[in-house]
Amino acid sequence: MSAADPEDRALVARALSGDQSAYAGLMQRHRDAVWRLARGHIGDADEALDITQETFVAAFAALARYDGARPFRVWIARIALNKCRDWARRRAVRRFFTGARQIDEALDISDDGATPEEALESTRALARINAAVAALPAPLKDPLLLCAIEGMSQIEAGQVLGITAKAVETRLYRARAKLSEMLRD
Repeated sequence: MSAADPEDRALVARALSGDQSAYAGLMQRHRDAVWRLARGHIGDADEALDITQETFVAAFAALARYDGARPFRVWIARIALNKCRDWARRRAVRRFFTGARQIDEALDISDDGATPEEALESTRALARINAAVAALPAPLKDPLLLCAIEGMSQIEAGQVLGITAKAVETRLYRARAKLSEMLRD
């Protein structure tokens, strides 16, 4: 089990005592990771910003329940995954009732050395990969995002997901195999 970061513990203690700058410090330390996790989970950068905001609002509202013996990044990642799942459920309900189509992925990625054709192909490939990752079932997607994107160990990812490190390893293997299958031409 990873130890909690002393700086995070100190920021949490200060925040709980009313220090507003401590909240900002926690957000600054963890917002990029939460956004990347949300972005990878749902496949939309703008929606990921909303989910990131919802994650921090929920985390700060529940900060008194944070266990300082555990890593804050594991705790906040679990909240972020729950917010992503909530978002997916709301979206499924909206789509069912309104017949709405999924938001098209549009990435503006520039490569100064690439020709316009190469840049277009690169953008299409990245969009295809992001769509494939977003289409993975949550039991495969979550460990992949936590380990590959966020750099968590299998033990840390297991803590976030409430499963064993061996289960994370198995799900990573299956996620990679499924992605390979999905991305085969």
